[in-house]
Amino acid sequence: MNNKEETKEELEEHSSELTRRDFLRSAAVVGGGVAVAVGAVTVAKLSSPPKTPTGPETIRTVSEMKTVSITEQSDILLRMQDELRAALAKPVEQRKWRMVIDTRKCVGCHACTIACIVENKLPPGVVYRPVVQEEFGKYPNLQLRFFPRPCMQCDNPTCVSVCPVHATWKRPDGVVIVNYERCIGCRYCLSACPYGARTSDYGHFYTENTPEIQPYERLSNNEYGKAWDRKGHSSPKGNARKCHFCLHRLNEGQLPMCVTTCIGRANYFGDANDPYSIVSQMARLPNQVRLLEEKGTKPAVIYLI
Repeated sequence: MNNKEETKEELEEHSSELTRRDFLRSAAVVGGGVAVAVGAVTVAKLSSPPKTPTGPETIRTVSEMKTVSITEQSDILLRMQDELRAALAKPVEQRKWRMVIDTRKCVGCHACTIACIVENKLPPGVVYRPVVQEEFGKYPNLQLRFFPRPCMQCDNPTCVSVCPVHATWKRPDGVVIVNYERCIGCRYCLSACPYGARTSDYGHFYTENTPEIQPYERLSNNEYGKAWDRKGHSSPKGNARKCHFCLHRLNEGQLPMCVTTCIGRANYFGDANDPYSIVSQMARLPNQVRLLEEKGTKPAVIYLI
């Protein structure tokens, strides 16, 4: 019997011991993509599945996480979840949210765009996270690159300084927000944003001009931790709207929706004030860029190219 047949028999012998979940956890992970250990025999000879920690011990402290490499955990989302919980344990002024987007992993599927629309119940014309397509190279060697574009959550946001009623401001944790009840819909901030990251809610419905506007379109969303009903002319109709890193999810210990739905694990989120967080590590990489740095806005969203 040759080595190939022996390997097949070994796999069959141990298949009952390894569930699909155990197999994935035994794989090596590279930046969120699963890379199986070389050789089928390596997997087959696992005498018992690796033990998965459960309960409070799975939440690592900041000091413990400094020894964790980007490739150590079975899914990068688990590490970001641990880091999120550690950041939320600190006072709000001691954390600073940052997002890193790896354009080498983004396939332009728009899953983050759709997930954001669903999570925030966005009406027609309101998009928090479009995906910009760039063509580069020289014929015939042309390639496409995709740039998901959330709000940059700038350290020096131009949208804040132009608001005549102070309806938008920057929180201590770095997120720029809009007070819907104060906003008068002048749209100065839309013109001031160099990234086009703000849109206006004109009060439209997807099912308008049909026999009946569907009830699901009138459901309230939970932006900024408050229920906003789309009835009559009440907010957020007529207001400027923008990405807010899903603050209502962060406050509940959940990652932004765009991060959790990315099929390529191209989005990274965490506390920039934690030098050992994954976003802090990636922000120090030589291939990181920020959009329109010459504008002096100091965006908190970083791209890897």
